[in-house]
Amino acid sequence: MSEPQTQSFQAEVRQLLDIVIHSLYTDKEIFVRELISNASDSLEKLRLKELTEKGIYQGDLPLEIKIATDEEAGTITITDYGIGMTSDELTDNLGTIARSGSKEFLEALKEKGDANASVIGQFGVGFYSAFMAAEKVEVYTHSWDESAESLKWESDGQSGYTISEAPDEKRGARIVIYLKEDEKDFAKGDILKGIIDKHSRFVSFPLSLNGERVNTVEAIWLKSKNNIKEEDYKEFYQYCAHAVDEPRHTLHFSADAPININALLFTPDENHERLGFGQMKAGVSLYCRKVLIDAEPQGLLPEWMRFVKGVVDSEDLPLNISRESMQDSALVKKLNTLLTKRFIKHIAKDAKASPEKHEEFYERFSRFLKEGIATGFEHHEALAELLRFESSMTDEGKRTSFDDYLTRAKEDQDSIYYLVGIDRKSMEAGPYLEAFQKRGIEVIFLTDNIDDYIMETLREFKGKKLVSADRAEIDLDELPDEEAKLSEEESKELVEWLSKTLGDKVESVDMGKRLVSHPVVALTPQDAPSGQMRAMMEAMGQGAPEPKARLEFNPNHDLVAKLNSLRKEDSEVASQVAGQLADNALMAAGMVKDPSSIIAGMNSLLGSLMK
Repeated sequence: MSEPQTQSFQAEVRQLLDIVIHSLYTDKEIFVRELISNASDSLEKLRLKELTEKGIYQGDLPLEIKIATDEEAGTITITDYGIGMTSDELTDNLGTIARSGSKEFLEALKEKGDANASVIGQFGVGFYSAFMAAEKVEVYTHSWDESAESLKWESDGQSGYTISEAPDEKRGARIVIYLKEDEKDFAKGDILKGIIDKHSRFVSFPLSLNGERVNTVEAIWLKSKNNIKEEDYKEFYQYCAHAVDEPRHTLHFSADAPININALLFTPDENHERLGFGQMKAGVSLYCRKVLIDAEPQGLLPEWMRFVKGVVDSEDLPLNISRESMQDSALVKKLNTLLTKRFIKHIAKDAKASPEKHEEFYERFSRFLKEGIATGFEHHEALAELLRFESSMTDEGKRTSFDDYLTRAKEDQDSIYYLVGIDRKSMEAGPYLEAFQKRGIEVIFLTDNIDDYIMETLREFKGKKLVSADRAEIDLDELPDEEAKLSEEESKELVEWLSKTLGDKVESVDMGKRLVSHPVVALTPQDAPSGQMRAMMEAMGQGAPEPKARLEFNPNHDLVAKLNSLRKEDSEVASQVAGQLADNALMAAGMVKDPSSIIAGMNSLLGSLMK
């Protein structure tokens, strides 16, 4: 080439550049990532070329990327010893947008907007992101082919571009960015280093800034697990999570469906939300070929997995045109499902291998597992397998699982029974457990205020219904009759009297065989929300219906027998006793909004007894 060749941009190209510079990218610093990615691609192409060609120009040059800044001059220089470009390739590669392809590009934007997944691969717009911060860009290059010329490409991104000779250039490309006056902070070494650390820390080739190597942390998620030590995982976890602890779980896997991905996920040792540090942000970053696409990708993982740290990388990610985010919502959902399933499966496997380790994890992170059940249906049963709780057949402080419960269930038992209460002692002392203990049926104890909602959401586990032990519809096997303190006729008369006396305070009254040490119990109707559910609904500002309980009296209890006698001797005091017994049972069931009314009834009863 003897004379410089200058080309003017056509009107549509200027329009395109205006879009790239002012509208396409949300953050100007992205241009650094784009140019480093181009340099890495150039080196990769050269490495492949070396496998098939012998006459590589300056074949002893190292495969590396060098970045230099001049704060005073306001310039950034990015150098790679990659495949380089010829004159025709300069025109083609710097872009396709500098020729007829620009019209197609604009049409693609117009038709599909930023949602066009293939545009970035068809048009070289990443290079032009430099003009967001640059007033002028120069590209010095020499192709891998020794017979090619040393060239210089130059443009202000507005009027056009010029290609001229540039003697004695090394193989690859040297890009000089002359920053705009108000963008010269990008030439500050510490600012540029922060951008590189954020977006390009894991490029495959050595990357230096002002003579200092900056990509010292390996992208170990792309390495074979057999070649990684536990210490390597620990160091990488601490780097990506900005943590000082050790990871509690490490999940490293690859998959080729629905697309090719590599993932490295960690769970931290501690849940900082329970320590009062506020809700955590998403901790898994999205990469495409080791280049950061999104540090907090929306929808990649479900919200309840926000405590998980790590990276997900894929060469096949369809990105929007600026490579800033994923744009295929169907694919995001598939990735979400795949990653979530693999994570839950890993936790479940670890729980079986090391129950004590899972106990520690559950103690700190159970709220996230329950949130996963409460907010979605896809992974219900898998998450339910990870739940742990005390029961009537475990020692105090020892937890069991649904699977373990089923190993102890009776052969014909079609339900898993549970109780929700303040603590274990109150549930053991309450009236609901007695019937199940008499029959050797295990009852799960739940004490978290969200547990009732979780059970209502799950509804069943492996074909067994989850049933609260305070439900009226439970039909338990008959036991041998004990010597009743009331005859069948007396029981019938007492039920009629109680029904009339209590009136609309309860739905119904009956004599039953559930109770042993308690005189009466309030049972929740089948379709009615439990006491805790009603309290939760009220706390959320939702109207909570007030169900009427079904009272079941114990015909073998002394107090019930004495009540039957009292109603014949002093119906007024007997009515007060019956009302107090009903109130006590309703309060135990969480069906009393105003406890002061019970105190008033008690005072009235005491007054009658002391006459």
